[in-house]
Amino acid sequence: MDIRELRYFAAVYRERNLTAAARACFVSQPSISTAITHLEAELGTTLFIRHKKGVAPTASAEQFHTLARRIIDEADAARSLFRKPATKTTVTLGLMRTLDVPRTIALLKPLTARSDIALRLVGSDERADARIIAKTMLRDDEHFVALWSERYVAALPPSHPLTLKEKLRAADLAEVPLIDRCHCEQSAFFGRNAQRRQTAAIAQSEDWAMALVAAGVGIAIVPEGVARGSPDVAVREIEVKVTREVGLAYRASAPLADALKDFVGKLQKQRRKPEPTGRRPGARKRVSPSRRPRGRKAAGS
Repeated sequence: MDIRELRYFAAVYRERNLTAAARACFVSQPSISTAITHLEAELGTTLFIRHKKGVAPTASAEQFHTLARRIIDEADAARSLFRKPATKTTVTLGLMRTLDVPRTIALLKPLTARSDIALRLVGSDERADARIIAKTMLRDDEHFVALWSERYVAALPPSHPLTLKEKLRAADLAEVPLIDRCHCEQSAFFGRNAQRRQTAAIAQSEDWAMALVAAGVGIAIVPEGVARGSPDVAVREIEVKVTREVGLAYRASAPLADALKDFVGKLQKQRRKPEPTGRRPGARKRVSPSRRPRGRKAAGS
């Protein structure tokens, strides 16, 4: 057992998905799988149960995570105990407000772990060295490094009658109280029925929207990562494929700070790693057309 395996375990525990954990750790998925297998063999227990959407932690994983997290934190503290204070470079990063907590943590950790960086966070519309945004927010003078793509889903109070349905249509929500948070993606879902919406509240943040949903105030259409990270709400698919692509944007005309160059390089390297496929050896890969996917893109404001 080594500290790297513990870090991989903590990432899988946080992400509930091997591919997402590998992306957060900037390694390949087999590396994550091997580390988990080694840990399970050494501990003599099963840590995760695999299912079609990812993995679920067992009771053993819940118990082990507290210890693993403490070991990781103490190792990080020991590593910096005798380091001389370095000259810090200030890096200003803009964040859009609709990021979910687990992904925000995974994105910022590589930067906060560096002793030579003073990280400053601002809103996505403020001046910054780089921004974490939805692709629809990209400016003409910016480059974009894609990080992930996610769909929008409906977040409902757990006892709401509509939780009996697996997928919701716009008509199902025509007369239902709703939590508005960003009219752009909701209009993509409701379409012509937008005028029939019943707004119960307007939330200024994702956490506030999820709190209102959990309290039974109404239903919200939110990015899947936000909904899945809220244990007090029920999540259902919606009939219209509304998605957003999230990534790191930076000005093409201004040189990046060395820390961000390293960060962007790792992101690009991770994106280039091929995912395992079921194609036969030697089979030709189907090339997707470069035009925009059929699913509707939602603004990430």
